[in-house]
Amino acid sequence: MKLNKYIDHTLLKADAQQEQIERLIEEAKEYDFASVCVNPTWVAFAAEGLKGTDVKVCTVIGFPLGATSSATKAFETQDAIQNGADEIDMVMNIGALKSQNLVLVEDDIRAVVEASGDKLVKVIIETCLLTDDEKVLACQLAKAAGADFVKTSTGFSTGGATVADVALMRQTVGEDMGVKASGGARSYEDAKSFIEAGANRIGASSGIAIMKGEVASSDY
Repeated sequence: MKLNKYIDHTLLKADAQQEQIERLIEEAKEYDFASVCVNPTWVAFAAEGLKGTDVKVCTVIGFPLGATSSATKAFETQDAIQNGADEIDMVMNIGALKSQNLVLVEDDIRAVVEASGDKLVKVIIETCLLTDDEKVLACQLAKAAGADFVKTSTGFSTGGATVADVALMRQTVGEDMGVKASGGARSYEDAKSFIEAGANRIGASSGIAIMKGEVASSDY
């Protein structure tokens, strides 16, 4: 198992500075991670820094609340791709799901999928705010809307990924759709547990610790 290619090396903090993003990029190149995941303002910078490598540029849309309009999310997606984004991690409209406005949720995801063209789209469902029934529903809607992945968490709410949630999401979407566990992996053992539960991508700020077999102080 090439664990490095499961990891989206992540820095999404509001106070992230250029030198920290530079370090993230250099670490991603050194360890040949799947991607770096950065806020949209850093996409062009990351794309330039990763030119000539196979490390992708991942960014977040409607982040971290998912409560912007579908048109805004679609525009944000197009802008990010023009700036060099390869992968789009969008936050689902969580309030709409909990209100049972399922048409809005699916249409919101589809707007981003359509705006993304051939780029990979992951839908953050924010598992910590949902019941198990709502998690299943969110995954079904993401799949129906044409997304490539479902993702557990933003890392900015009340909790991150759990093994149980990853297993439930994998069971719901089947084998042909991706599952990303984020905001829960602090060590190699954590990452291994998520992968065994069905994750094929891990979003973490602790990618270096995971690769070194250490335990990080934080996970996102």
